[in-house]
Amino acid sequence: MNKVRSLFSLFFILIACSDSIQEGYRSDKLLLGQMVSVLEEQAATLTREIVVLADYMDSLVRNKEAILSQDLSDPYLMKGPFSSIPTLGDTARSTVILLNSTDDYEAGLKEIKLTNSMDSVFANLYSNYVNIAQVYFNSANQVSRVYPSYDVVNMVDPNIDVTGFNFYYEADEEHNPEKGPVWIQEPYVDPAGKGWILSLVHPVYDGDELFAVIGIDVTVDEIIQNFFDNYEGSFLIVNRKGDIVAGTSSAIESLSMPPLKNHVYRETINADYFRITDFNLFNSKSREVRKMASRFLIEGQDLFPFVEESYLQNAVCQRFEDIDWFMLKINPRIK
Repeated sequence: MNKVRSLFSLFFILIACSDSIQEGYRSDKLLLGQMVSVLEEQAATLTREIVVLADYMDSLVRNKEAILSQDLSDPYLMKGPFSSIPTLGDTARSTVILLNSTDDYEAGLKEIKLTNSMDSVFANLYSNYVNIAQVYFNSANQVSRVYPSYDVVNMVDPNIDVTGFNFYYEADEEHNPEKGPVWIQEPYVDPAGKGWILSLVHPVYDGDELFAVIGIDVTVDEIIQNFFDNYEGSFLIVNRKGDIVAGTSSAIESLSMPPLKNHVYRETINADYFRITDFNLFNSKSREVRKMASRFLIEGQDLFPFVEESYLQNAVCQRFEDIDWFMLKINPRIK
């Protein structure tokens, strides 16, 4: 009789545990859905803004002959690749570069004159959104205009080819035949010193030729500081490859990733030694974490129970709608 009672007790305990797990799963899915919606609405707002930017620049290109025929002063006075007038800290101006890799320096000077009115447009957009790190365009002829201004002489190699960076070529016709806005899914190190960056880009054409690419950058640090800090729990955003786009330090450290600088992910991503490939779920030292990545990113499941990792209970996943990212919540085991 005692054995029967014990079996019944165990049965009800298992049911209660199962119900608790299901309730937690439903609660986590609801929270993750809300978090993804917040980020996607922010992304949609910036997408609408970059379309407006691209339309304005397109109007400059279509009216370039009339604009260039005007007797407009040029505040930048280029000397080689750099302006002779410092712009650092000047809230009215961008940093302008005419890189040595240009095929036509004189044409580049005309592009600068043509687009000088973009300074006020960039400044207005930047001032309206706290999550924007910088606004810019890069032309096919190696003209770069970035707002706000920065110490370009000490931070940028004037011999680079800007068209070789993903924030340029991801918008070209080969990668973006629709010629609309594109979110670059992999973070990269910003040449202007902003750390790890996520970019939204949009092409501008002159007839059938790609004239320039407009960009809006958001730093990974801003995502962590202004988003994850508002929620209770351990979270990650990962791309389809398993790279950690952003996350809380508690989540990253729990998944057997490389050690964080001072146990802070925000400090780690700004360190010189940081490599995004090191912080990839498929490269975790934990076999179970690698299995979790496969279940979520390849098999399309959204709940993973941990068995071997004694300090982890489970992980829940929610996929983004408009970009190939995934939001994960990592739950510790309740002691």
